[in-house]
Amino acid sequence: MIRYQRDMLGYGATPPSANWPNQARIAVQFVINYEEGGENCVLHGDEGSEAFLSEIVGAASWPGQRHWNMESIYEYGARSGFWRLQRLFTELNIPATVYGVATALARSPVQVRAMQDAGWEIASHGLKWVEHKDMSTEEERAQIQQAIALHTEVTGERPYGWYTGRCSENTVALVAQEGGFDYVSDTYADDLPYWMTLDGRDQLIIPYTLDANDMRFATPQGFNSGDQFFQYLKDSFDALYAEGVHGHPKMMSIGLHCRLIGRPGRVMALRRFMEYAQAKEGVWFATRRDIAQHWIKNHPPVHFDRPSQMAREVFIETYGSIFEHSAWVAEAAFDGELGPAHDCAIGLHNAMARAFRRADYDARLGVLCAHPDLAGKLAAAKRLTTESTSEQASAGLDALTDEERSRFQDLNAQYVHKHGFPFIIAVRDHTKLGILNAFERRIGNDTSVEFDEACKQVERIAELRLSEILP
Repeated sequence: MIRYQRDMLGYGATPPSANWPNQARIAVQFVINYEEGGENCVLHGDEGSEAFLSEIVGAASWPGQRHWNMESIYEYGARSGFWRLQRLFTELNIPATVYGVATALARSPVQVRAMQDAGWEIASHGLKWVEHKDMSTEEERAQIQQAIALHTEVTGERPYGWYTGRCSENTVALVAQEGGFDYVSDTYADDLPYWMTLDGRDQLIIPYTLDANDMRFATPQGFNSGDQFFQYLKDSFDALYAEGVHGHPKMMSIGLHCRLIGRPGRVMALRRFMEYAQAKEGVWFATRRDIAQHWIKNHPPVHFDRPSQMAREVFIETYGSIFEHSAWVAEAAFDGELGPAHDCAIGLHNAMARAFRRADYDARLGVLCAHPDLAGKLAAAKRLTTESTSEQASAGLDALTDEERSRFQDLNAQYVHKHGFPFIIAVRDHTKLGILNAFERRIGNDTSVEFDEACKQVERIAELRLSEILP
């Protein structure tokens, strides 16, 4: 048994209608990352200097040394860039969410007061702006608690949103375990919020962005000018806005850093985009907590018995009859790789069909022979499986005239005599007349051709059966 943890399906082809307030076509959300004063620095007890997201091309950490240039770049974000953003957002009356590194907030009380005066949400960006990938679970859990405590001291209120950024594989689960967060943003997996169940707890995820993000001014593959940034934001907005017009509203996240977009040569691009978005109808400018509270109210978590999480006995009991009287197909599917993508009708059908397809000829022939004759003696004696009874009734095969019944029985006998297995067709796809026509058309085929067609029909029957059980 292999269980794959990653969810490669998500909402699939039919995402939920976001139902944003006032039927908005798009939710636009700005994040201001406040990291200045929380970055790697020997003054902070770190082993070396910062090397991430600065104007210094190819920067590397200096072990045991202060990097004066790097420090001053971060200082610019706090001293100048922040205030430029504060003036812009308040002038245009657009809300923002601050991802505040707790130690950075503690070193910037004046800026914190300005955030609060502007009515911005201040979410947690962790204790320090450092890598978490090599932290032990115990250390990271302790830092989450320290971050919450310090954040609460500095702002007067605990954070309700969390984004580490430089996270570990354990971060989301640890934050969910803490239990006090409306949302976690340490994923980039969707354009809509979604729920995860972690250790039995439902945790709302509001994905963040690394593409509509000014960090790309500080990466090798990124923006070289404000015009590029503006155009990328505009194109992203236009694509999502059009989806909203067509009934599938999404969320657009924009990531900002005081030391990057706060430079005068870049901030005008941000202004142009904000004014562009404000000029459109049906745009909801929101904080991330606004979005979280909306989603919690309008799209609570949905629970059902997920195939990938079932015990073996339950799985076999539930799906063992999907392939007629052939529980071995379900057993083989269970023993294979299942994950979130298989917790729907199409996904589980694929897993079961794969098990059926890789079986040898005799095993597949056994499945074919397990199917009853259409309108045959077992049907007349009411000895069909529940699934087969319902299926045959759907095409009216339970209410045949004497002439029709005689015709079916004659065709059944001819077909089995020639091919060695019953005639199989997904009756829910056909009318009674269509089934008879297919019967008469296929009976003359070579047995090898019919074997392949019968296998395809078995798979189709299984798919229709699963669609009545799973989403």
